[in-house]
Amino acid sequence: MSLRDFLERFRPVGTPGASATGVPADRTAERAAELEPTLAQLTGVQQEAAGIRAAADEAAEAVRRDAAREAERLVAAARERGPEMRRQAAEPLLREARQEAEAVRAAGDRTASAVRERAAERMPDLVERAVADALRLAVRVGGAP
Repeated sequence: MSLRDFLERFRPVGTPGASATGVPADRTAERAAELEPTLAQLTGVQQEAAGIRAAADEAAEAVRRDAAREAERLVAAARERGPEMRRQAAEPLLREARQEAEAVRAAGDRTASAVRERAAERMPDLVERAVADALRLAVRVGGAP
């Protein structure tokens, strides 16, 4: 015995007494009459949801346009400020490079000054040697042994 057959046994039957004759119940019409008001309300809700989606799409498009304009403005401002920012970023490095160059120049000046002092100290002796060598050569060339 199937479940359907079993449940059919508990199906309501007519009232006791003489049987009433009439048109059988139209279950489809009953369901439609029962569901029609609810479905009609859903149609309104669906239309409202479509309107909300359309408004949200428009608002999103406006936000995208505003964001694109703001991005363009920010990029233009960044390009305009770029050279100044690069200059400010390079300033400490240039200052350090100038200080290093000044230190190298000062060391070079000290070295040159030391070389000049040594040259001044050694010059008289070197001149004396050069003159002595020249006189010796002149004496040899002049015929004297």
